[in-house]
Amino acid sequence: MNAARRDYSVDRRLLPMSGMALLIGAVSTAAAVVLLDLIRLCTNLFYYQTLSLAEREPAGHALGLWAIAAPVAGGLLVGLIARYGSDKIRGHGIPEAMEAILFGQSRMSPKVALLKPLSSGIVIGSGGPFGAEGPIIMTGGSLGSLLAQRLHLTAAERKTLLVAGACAGMTAVFGTPVAAVLLAVELLLFELRPRSLLPVALACACAGFVRTLCFAAGPLFPLRTPPATLAALGSCLLAGLACGGLAALLTWGLYRVEDGFGKLRLHWMWWPALGGLVVGIGGWLQPRALGVGYDVIGDLLNNRLLLEAALALLAVKAVIWLLALGSGTSGGVLAPLLMLGAGLGAALAPALPGGSPELWALACMAGVLGSVLGAPITAIVFAFGLTGDGSALLPLTLTTVVACGVTALTLKRSIMTEKIARRGLHIHREYSVDPLERLHVADVMTREAVAIDGAMPAADAWQSFFGPRGHNGYPVLRDGRVVGLLLRRRLQGAEASRQPCVIWSEPLSPSQVLLAGMSARHAAGRMAQLGFSRLPVVDGPDSMRLIGVVSLRDLLANSHVLLHEETVRERLR
Repeated sequence: MNAARRDYSVDRRLLPMSGMALLIGAVSTAAAVVLLDLIRLCTNLFYYQTLSLAEREPAGHALGLWAIAAPVAGGLLVGLIARYGSDKIRGHGIPEAMEAILFGQSRMSPKVALLKPLSSGIVIGSGGPFGAEGPIIMTGGSLGSLLAQRLHLTAAERKTLLVAGACAGMTAVFGTPVAAVLLAVELLLFELRPRSLLPVALACACAGFVRTLCFAAGPLFPLRTPPATLAALGSCLLAGLACGGLAALLTWGLYRVEDGFGKLRLHWMWWPALGGLVVGIGGWLQPRALGVGYDVIGDLLNNRLLLEAALALLAVKAVIWLLALGSGTSGGVLAPLLMLGAGLGAALAPALPGGSPELWALACMAGVLGSVLGAPITAIVFAFGLTGDGSALLPLTLTTVVACGVTALTLKRSIMTEKIARRGLHIHREYSVDPLERLHVADVMTREAVAIDGAMPAADAWQSFFGPRGHNGYPVLRDGRVVGLLLRRRLQGAEASRQPCVIWSEPLSPSQVLLAGMSARHAAGRMAQLGFSRLPVVDGPDSMRLIGVVSLRDLLANSHVLLHEETVRERLR
């Protein structure tokens, strides 16, 4: 019996799923290339009036006041696409992916796969202060989901391929495969199992290799900071508090903006154009606040901006980002959060001893990102992957976990889950081992099982077994084999019948009984699926010989141990 128990619940389905994940990794990378090309194309059209894929920033335009109209036009186009195409393209993508996984059986539509990158390319190319990562996560997830829907897969397998596509897309944009895998664990998979983790990791690894054909290898923002001193310990604590406070403010501000747009007596189709007007004005005041802003992030991390100029730029960036995203347009949140976090670190650096200005920009960048997303491990590894700066790992880790502690204590939900909660759907973000996963059927079953001979008349079975203290169901045997389950509710109309009770029993096939090596969680799921409160345990599907019975009471009996661990405070001597 013990030899049948395994650390992980895997089967041969892992092999074809891994093969499909590799394919999705390559396809999602191609989708990321198309999205980035589309952003460049739209940038050249809106700001330079040329049909080109050349790398240009919106800040270099010479349009003067006419530049205000570009984000308005982009917002208007996206509003029309959302209204007459699919309203699923609205927002930054990750909450929509989470909702599809948890509440939509990982089904996403072809429209989203097509319209999400199109709308995001238009918005970002017209100056929208967003990153490409949210849209490509949604697009890659849609591609994975569409492939899965064409195949004979379970909802859990569709989820795996959806997440594989989403995280492969993120890898293609940022070149951070490990952080993308961790993002899957902390935000999308809602489990940590080989059946899903391995295919997702393979997709991200494939995307990481394939992207080198299209993008330069190495970190996106290479950085080398000197090692921090002991004085940085206190500085990290202060920086973490500041990052958590900014994260809470940004989260609160975004949904206040959304509430404000919701009160307008104007169809939501027009909201992105209003948000675009604010973006246009902000971009006229601070041109470098427009677009993705990777160049600004690099300047902040390398301490190449004067403090006054950086603060003015970041104030405008925060305002236009909140108003644009709150208007329901399409764009990602990671790049803006990276910029705002790095800016906070640059502003705090003169007052934080123990490290260089570059270190505090990096640490606060990770702190703000992790506390806004509610994904500290992802943020820590993401910051390292973006910069390759191993000497900064300790201070950015401390800063990030302190920041996440602040938001965990002050916010009910993160920026990722608030939108879903407003639709009446709740997501519990904590991960722990299910107590039923730690137990097997052999640990909880009643071994002295009472069974009924299938040939016994129904009236005799009712009188002998279904009294006031009897169970609601008993296994039924024929020639020593379990053939069914006799239920109280089925027998109530046959108290005087002399027919064999096997006629009144619920038949059980070998796939419906329990085996001693199954997990207690598997047993609970099977009982819920069949609608029975008791199920027989057999020694094998071939012999069907009864060795015990598991009831709901048996499954719940061990819950008091967990309750004791969680609630009882005691001093051990």
